[in-house]
Amino acid sequence: MRRRADGLDVLVVYVPRASTEALLAALFAAGAGAVGDYRECAWVTSGLGRFRPLPGANPAIGDVGELVTIEEDRCEVVIPTGRRDEVIAALRAAHPYEEPAFHVIETAPLD
Repeated sequence: MRRRADGLDVLVVYVPRASTEALLAALFAAGAGAVGDYRECAWVTSGLGRFRPLPGANPAIGDVGELVTIEEDRCEVVIPTGRRDEVIAALRAAHPYEEPAFHVIETAPLD
């Protein structure tokens, strides 16, 4: 199958619950979350994130060397393949963490 020029990726990002709405607003403004005739589409689930900042880190939450457990949301949005760079830049600018945890899933080509 050929890859459509207007293909979609799926972006998954983990964010502290208090920052979810602001992060989603930035992603939507950059072109994420459009599905057909719908806009600002997202799947959001809640859970616990955990991390231990190492020496040299500048953590937004917690202290270097200490294990942090925090309520976070997992947000999933679609992004047009052609807007991947803009959406990732918006994610990094709006996310409160020094090193946001996220991944991009390239979807199968569909006609």
